[in-house]
Amino acid sequence: MKRLKKPNRLNPGDKVALVSLSWGGAGDKELLWRYRQGKERLEKVFGLVPVEMKHTLAGSEYIYNHPEKRAEDLMEAFRDSSIKAIIATIGGNDSMRMLPYIDFDIIRSNPKVFMGYSDTTTTHLLCHKAGISSIYGPTLMVDFAENISMSEYTVEGIKKTLFTPEPIGRVEPSAIWTSEYLPWEEKNKFTERAFKKNDGYELLQGRGVTRGRLIGGCFEVLDMLRGTEIFPDREDFEDTILFLETSEEKPPAWLLESSLRSYGVNGIFDRIKGMIWGKPQDETNKNEYKEVILKVLKEFNKQDMPVLYNMNFGHTEPKICLPYGVMSEINCEEKSFAILEAAVQ
Repeated sequence: MKRLKKPNRLNPGDKVALVSLSWGGAGDKELLWRYRQGKERLEKVFGLVPVEMKHTLAGSEYIYNHPEKRAEDLMEAFRDSSIKAIIATIGGNDSMRMLPYIDFDIIRSNPKVFMGYSDTTTTHLLCHKAGISSIYGPTLMVDFAENISMSEYTVEGIKKTLFTPEPIGRVEPSAIWTSEYLPWEEKNKFTERAFKKNDGYELLQGRGVTRGRLIGGCFEVLDMLRGTEIFPDREDFEDTILFLETSEEKPPAWLLESSLRSYGVNGIFDRIKGMIWGKPQDETNKNEYKEVILKVLKEFNKQDMPVLYNMNFGHTEPKICLPYGVMSEINCEEKSFAILEAAVQ
């Protein structure tokens, strides 16, 4: 895998751009309270200075109709030297429509923290193509705006990842998790979602210890992007640990099976060192996915490849942060995962 340039660490007082790159719900009247709650957490929990770009709060209809304006906001956020980080307001399903309007030279020349998950996978691959590392992690309206307060597990992960140039180290599983749906209505803002006991990481297969640089994203978004100019080349998967997670659409196991098979046919399984998988939302198809993963890997004679499952990233809360291109480690004997470098410099 090519080396990616790391962004500079964040410090209290730094300006952070909030961008709507897919769904524009942040600007919808009935959801502004949720946006403002997330924004307040950036200020009070992390000491950062959040700023909107020109179209961040333009609303879902405008954002849908103007992918070029989303790209314009993203380019301006990278170009503006006073902005030290960019955080997606939320995901969606069509940020790939920004592709014709992206200037990769602007991203390449202005490395800085970029963070989000789900459909934000698209923008992570923009950064990857431009040669800079980004952070697969929390979004403003989901994680920062969590009812009552942010999860301490999520807060700790963000601080370790974005604010210190020290190796992140061993990433322990969260003791609890949730993906309970409570309508985003202001009357619910003081209602805590129901958390359940987490079973921890599950080793699906593999032995020993393996290391590789992180690459991956949301499974369905990567599927959508295959064949585009930003989908990683085969060589980009060399000596990597591939991280994957499924969306709130909860794809059926047969779809995961057929799509995962393409990774084998295209030679990606021959290049990666291991895989980590996020816990499926609501744990829907959790066991069916495990069966499919093992089945497809066996088809390509990869029964010994280390695979960790049920990890805390993706479409459940709380979340860890996964920095692209940073060396990580799966220890099969200890069923553990570690990030061996700093995400920032």
